[in-house]
Amino acid sequence: MKVIDHINEAKDTLFSFEILPPVKGKSIESIYQGIDPLLEFNPKFINVTYHREEYIYKERENGLLEKIAIRKRPGTVGICAAIVNKYNIDTVPHLICGGFSKEETENALIDLQFLGIDNVLILRGDPIKTESTFRPHRKGHTYAYQLVEQVANMNRGKYLVEDVDLEPTDFCIGVAGYPEKHFEAMNLKTDLLHLKNKIDKGADYIVTQMFFDNQKYFDFVDACREIGIDVPIIPGLKPLKTLNHISFLPKFFHIDYPEELSYELLKCKTNEEVKQLGIEWGIKQSKELKEKGVPCIHYYTMSDSKSVRAIAKEVF
Repeated sequence: MKVIDHINEAKDTLFSFEILPPVKGKSIESIYQGIDPLLEFNPKFINVTYHREEYIYKERENGLLEKIAIRKRPGTVGICAAIVNKYNIDTVPHLICGGFSKEETENALIDLQFLGIDNVLILRGDPIKTESTFRPHRKGHTYAYQLVEQVANMNRGKYLVEDVDLEPTDFCIGVAGYPEKHFEAMNLKTDLLHLKNKIDKGADYIVTQMFFDNQKYFDFVDACREIGIDVPIIPGLKPLKTLNHISFLPKFFHIDYPEELSYELLKCKTNEEVKQLGIEWGIKQSKELKEKGVPCIHYYTMSDSKSVRAIAKEVF
């Protein structure tokens, strides 16, 4: 079932979450251990992230270094199929521009169609760690709207190979939104115009980057509506868990903590204190969002569901 259909049929705020594929060579049991504690909250869909290649250098016998591409977290498509098979819960695989050609993307979409998976979340993706800026695959997409357009074209029966009678796919397309703007955007207004372009190209709904100030989400929704974006906008939340998150999350995700939360974080001396504060703040955020009637609350678990479960028990 499509995400947009779940939203349209819901009588109350839905619960969903996102997981990471395990590191290459690790068992899928770690995925199940992260999902099982959250089943009681009736998740309607589970997102599975996609990760691009990384590069390592190996010394050859002649002393020269060889650049080798590896994928540390493969298996998104297989994990989605396994989740559907084991739990009968819809999955939303992420598709990214970085590291993939248009043909590889088309083949992945065909595999998803064969598996009966009819949801995708479209992202440009981040630069690889060794690059300061995003560099697209030479036969791939530079921007997320182009990837949205490819999926939308396939939904109309238009594949990369022309002049062939092909059956249309039927994917529900999600895209990312940034209440505090994408860090590469000139300002929030231009970022919203880029977001509207993704909707105009065929996206069905938006899920936001994490935020810790609900007012920024409400203002973001209002700004979207003012420029004609009328699709559902799902808020994305991430519970704080460690002392490292205090500085890492604002730096890496380009977000701000509200003053009230910042003052409390300054008092934390241990990871456990941060984790407890993260749960309390997550409950507070979630209750307010639910009271305001948001279509769904989406939690970034990073495959560790303990904090999300503690929040959900108080909210759902």
